[in-house]
Amino acid sequence: MGINTEVMRELLRVYFIMGSVNCSQKPEDILRSAIKGGISLFQFREKGAGCMHGKEKESLAKKLQAICKESNIPFIVNDDIELAIHINADGVHIGQEDEPADVVRRKIGSKILGVSVHNKIEADAAVRQGADYLGIGPIYPTSTKKDAKTVQGITFLKELKSASLQIPVVGIGGINSKNTPPIMDAGADGVSVITAISQADSPEKSARELKEAVMRKVH
Repeated sequence: MGINTEVMRELLRVYFIMGSVNCSQKPEDILRSAIKGGISLFQFREKGAGCMHGKEKESLAKKLQAICKESNIPFIVNDDIELAIHINADGVHIGQEDEPADVVRRKIGSKILGVSVHNKIEADAAVRQGADYLGIGPIYPTSTKKDAKTVQGITFLKELKSASLQIPVVGIGGINSKNTPPIMDAGADGVSVITAISQADSPEKSARELKEAVMRKVH
């Protein structure tokens, strides 16, 4: 574990994920606007057709990281462990296709480690191997990930809740402020979104609405 569980729960409330290919405006402007609206955690996910690589990717990561630092928003890197270590990011998020969580944990020390899981076996393994939180999804249909797994709704969330999971969980996939309440009711600690904020006319307004929807359910 790299971070206090209660602190992690708070950070997962409104978890914004973005890369250059998800943006309708400049990534820096969207991130600043989203922070104003109340996001609690940010993940740099530079993937998909037309995404950046190498120095260009690193340069954008550093720009977005600096914006997060100004507002004390932890900066997480998706999959690219080397980049995360190189720029001293606050953590990494990995999927099942990446290296095992315990291998990544050894590489990143006490940084935040998030793992995407799709069933109880994957969830138990991630907890055992030192994950700080789990990403559960896709909850609803999503167009962002071309290789997204089957939509599983909130069934798996409820299963984890009833199994008294020891670490926080966040829902992802097709989420917006309107469909957030059932996710929170099912036991999630927060929601993670990409296009609900990155493609919004006002990222700030969208982030604020998501935060309100989450906080109404947090007791």
